[in-house]
Amino acid sequence: MASFTMEDIDPSLAESIQSGLEAVEERLHAAVASSDPMMRSTAPYLLDAGGKRVRPVLVMLAAAFGDISEPQLVDAGALVELTHLATLYHDDVMDAAETRRGTTAAHRVWGNHIAILTGDFLLARASAMSANLGSEIVGIHAHTFERLCLGQLNETVGPGESDDPFAHYIDVLSNKTGSLIATAGVLGAKIAKAPESVVSVMREYGEAVGVAFQLADDVIDIRATAEESGKTPGTDLREGVPTMPSLLLRAHVAEHPDDAASANLLAALDADLSSDERLAEVVDALSVHPVVDETEKLAASYGDRALALVDSLPAGPARDALTAFTVSLVRRRA
Repeated sequence: MASFTMEDIDPSLAESIQSGLEAVEERLHAAVASSDPMMRSTAPYLLDAGGKRVRPVLVMLAAAFGDISEPQLVDAGALVELTHLATLYHDDVMDAAETRRGTTAAHRVWGNHIAILTGDFLLARASAMSANLGSEIVGIHAHTFERLCLGQLNETVGPGESDDPFAHYIDVLSNKTGSLIATAGVLGAKIAKAPESVVSVMREYGEAVGVAFQLADDVIDIRATAEESGKTPGTDLREGVPTMPSLLLRAHVAEHPDDAASANLLAALDADLSSDERLAEVVDALSVHPVVDETEKLAASYGDRALALVDSLPAGPARDALTAFTVSLVRRRA
């Protein structure tokens, strides 16, 4: 996760967070265990591939504004990560992705049906955890999952004729990414019995940092190597999935029809990108276009909004740690 490490924060708080994350990791491995032979192979697949554990980290950081020793935080951290893992199985099928976290995508190994059912299995396990945390948490988790589904649906369907494509895209990001990150912060603060004002800020913060995170991901998808990001560069472009750079390029061409180079690049984006060589050529060309810099600036603006929200929280080691975490998310390069 970019530059965020436990060395960046107060040693006592770092010890508490690290202890919590280790317990979350144990809970995650227990949660993906199954007596079914197939599920024993598929359910731990992406968990074992690694990952940043952004959401469990945020659960613990938010809890630091209250009682970080609350035992239920372990289930909360595992709950949000299991939900995230489930969406990865589903998203990779939707996007026909080749790789995930530096390894072959699950649907490329076992097929679409098994990958989708594995995601469903993980959601079932996550739902069981939410039930252990009480009816309020069940409601929060259910609403979050609803938003995750709507985000994927709206991305798939695309904006209507009267919709602003940029507003539509930000709404998709808010649902697909911001909702679960916000839930991680809310659960951490609620379970740790932090002040209600902290819960409210974490909800708004999660939405802002989630959009910033995903816009940064749009840049990484174009400018990072497969080794750096763990994904094939340009996967979204190949599948015709809208990203902020492609939306900005489309708008630029509409406003500047005399820009032949941009028009040719847009035509290439809309053409067949099934060839790895052709995809690489288009990614290289797009990577130096100003629309990618513009996307990076937009990501920074949402990141600044998130940092301003952090600044409104009570001063102390928890706020300092959340600031370092936020910077690592919105200014990352892979």
